[in-house]
Amino acid sequence: MSTPVVLDGGDRRCVQLLLELRRLTLQVPAGTVVHLIATDPAAPLDLPAWCHLTGHTYLGPLPATTRPTYAIQVTADAAATDPDRPWRPAPTAP
Repeated sequence: MSTPVVLDGGDRRCVQLLLELRRLTLQVPAGTVVHLIATDPAAPLDLPAWCHLTGHTYLGPLPATTRPTYAIQVTADAAATDPDRPWRPAPTAP
């Protein structure tokens, strides 16, 4: 198993975190595990919801970390989301 990719979201809000997470999932190969450090109190709700929307696998919070950290596994067949609003499905062509 390869080393997880760490995305340190610091104290950024989930809107910014999802933008960064979306960008990262497009750059790494399927199967990659991402450890997202996020202190935003909405992260425990927003991250599983985003994974449900996209099809990435939410692995849950990591135990015994100094800052809240959540694990996500990137999937090959993830649903596309809007680049500017990754909490929405990608717009369809007219």
